[in-house]
Parts: sequence; structure tokens; C-alpha cells
Amino acid sequence: MLVTLIPLFDENMSVRAYSLFAQKKNLFLNPSLQGTGQNDGASQIPGLDMIRSVGIETISDGKEVFVAVNNISLFSDIDAQCQTARERIVLLLDNTILPKEIYINRLKELKKFGFKLAIRKLAVQNFEVYREILLLMDYILLDHKKIDITKAKIYFSKVYPNIKLCAGNIQTQEIFEELKQEGGYELYEGEFYRVPVTRGETEVTPLKVNYIELLNMVNASDFELTKAADIIGRDTALVISLLKMVNRMSVNSEITSIRHAAAMLGQRELKKWINTAVANKLYADKPNEITRVSLLRAKFAENLASVFEMKMQESELFLMGLFSVLDLILNKPMEEALKMVKVSKEISDALIEHKGSLAPILDFVIQYEKGNWQEVSRLMVLNEISMDPVYDAYVDSLKWYKDLFTE
Repeated sequence: MLVTLIPLFDENMSVRAYSLFAQKKNLFLNPSLQGTGQNDGASQIPGLDMIRSVGIETISDGKEVFVAVNNISLFSDIDAQCQTARERIVLLLDNTILPKEIYINRLKELKKFGFKLAIRKLAVQNFEVYREILLLMDYILLDHKKIDITKAKIYFSKVYPNIKLCAGNIQTQEIFEELKQEGGYELYEGEFYRVPVTRGETEVTPLKVNYIELLNMVNASDFELTKAADIIGRDTALVISLLKMVNRMSVNSEITSIRHAAAMLGQRELKKWINTAVANKLYADKPNEITRVSLLRAKFAENLASVFEMKMQESELFLMGLFSVLDLILNKPMEEALKMVKVSKEISDALIEHKGSLAPILDFVIQYEKGNWQEVSRLMVLNEISMDPVYDAYVDSLKWYKDLFTE
């Protein structure tokens, strides 16, 4: 199974929910599934399977999770598959669910169970036809590219005032700002929050410069633990984070100094911790999802090292993922941003030129993140990779990210 999370933002760029998209089989390896075979096992909802196995808090800390269902899985025992708080689950319908009595009755039943409902891929000409279904919806996702979303907003505010509107497929910050100014939308979805910077700002704040210096020091070929500890000691937030990290690793040890804490971690673990903790501080003035994307890409890429037979390059893959949004963090084009940090030529080639030994994993991670299952499946076939280790690598990165910020 393949699964990824797509964030849904509010007007303040805070994540309010995630859409969980999954694919059970690799269609390139199972061409029969593109015909009638695609319905095999369709009564099981992959998204709910994942929630049950890893826990909803690992996927989404306190937020709603949109889970896709179709005309077959709608009639499965969703309640038994869910095994989590129903009010956190939003069942996301598509246009395979028709405005017929059998579907309408089933949706009414699910509403009584406490599930929330949403619908997507609904053409404008079908709005009136789907009236009985729309009256049951909590959300509707409107594709910004396919629908005149401004007219749709007026229509829904008059005819279905209880439906929360989600503006989808937003490609740029400019479009997001325009839609936000118009108002009337509860959620926003698209790639607008991670659009690469093409023209940079002239200055980087002094605090970010300090963090970059610390990153450069630990990512050099060799570094002194004591020097790193002394620099960490200048930032209270980093000190607290370091002590929490060490305390989790060695419960019975009494830490006498920051240098002592650094020594207990050792050079390798201290380097990894600094890269994640300092990156988190670097991104503090950006949407939280940027931090999350950076750290998840880092860990996912590292986890994929063995899958792509690149085990010896785990550390470089981690840094590549971590710095893959550095242009957004420093408000500079990637080439300019990377001049401020010391990374290997392999990492630089992957991030700037999209070439070299690391680039295929970066491409795979980004396609996976977007839920572009056709391309992901193609890449798995080309690299002779099965689905299970990829799924495990992604889920492990979600668990790692959750643990990273657990008190």
C-alpha cells in the first residue's frame, strides 16, 4: 500500500486537516487492476487501515483527517474499520457515489454514526442533481482550475449555507491571497505553500545566520563536540531541546553541563539532532507545514537509502531532504540559498540541477508526497522496488516526526 498526507490550510496558513490518499496496488505490476480487477478488495478503506495501525495522532495531531471512499467502500463496515474518534474522520466522497436513494440513505446513516462528510470532483452541471447529497455534506472541495470558484462560493452560500467550502488546486501564493481576500472559504489546498523562490531578498536575519553557522560547523568533515556545545549554550530553546533529547535516551543519568549532554549523545547523534533542531528554529517564521515537509522529506529519504541500495549515503540523503525547502526558508533561489550552507556536491547537484546519484530519491520523495501514484509506481518498477518497504519507510518517518516533538 502507498499512502500520503495532503495538508488543508486556513487563511492564516495553519494546517487544519489532512487528506489521506492511498493506493493499494502498483498498477504497473498489476495491469488487470486497471479494468474490473480494480474493485478487488474495494470494501476495505486503506486510509482507515493506516489510521488503525499507526494511530490517528501519528498522522494528524488533533486535526481532522479526510479519508477517501468510493461507491463500494461506502457500504463497508466503516465503523469497525475506523476504531478511532469518529468526529476526527471526514469521509471524502467522489463522483462514483450517485444521487440515488441507496447512497443517500447510507450517507444519512453515516451522519447518525457521527462521521463528517465531504465531496470532491463534482462538476458544476451536477450541483442541482446532487442536491439531496449536498444537503448532507459538511465540506465540498472545489477545484480552482476547473470551477469558477468565485461564482461557486456565491451559489453555495445561498443554496447550501451549512457546507464549508474548500478551495483546491491552488498553485501560487498570489492566487491564495486573492481567494483569502474574497473570503468565504474554510480551507485551502494546493502547492502554493511550497512554490520555489525565484527572486531572493537581499538580507538574511542575524538569528538565521547564527543557525546556519552552527549547521555548517557540524556538517563539516569533523567538528569538536565542545565547540558545538558552547554555541548551543547561547540559545535557551536549543539547550532545553537538547536536554529533553538526552533525558529521553538516558533516564537515570544526571547531566552536569551542556558539554556533558553533548558528549552523551556523541558526535554522530549530536550532528543529526542539530540538523533537525536547528532546522526547526530556522523555519520558525514560516508555516508549520514547511518545517514538517522538510523533516519528513529528510527522514523518508534516509529511510529509502536501503530500498534504493544507497545505505552508505543515508546522512547525505537526510541533509538533502532537510535542505530541499531551504529556498523557502531563506527567501532566496535554491542556488543562492545553498551558498550559505556547506553541503556536498551530490546534495547541491540534486537540489539545484536535479541530477546526480541522490536526485532519483529526491524525485521519488516529492512525487510520493504529492500522491502522484502513477509516477511513483513507474519509478518503483524501474528501480525494482516493492510497495511494502516504501510504505514502511514513510510510516516510520511519520512516527519519527511525532516523537521528535513529543514532550
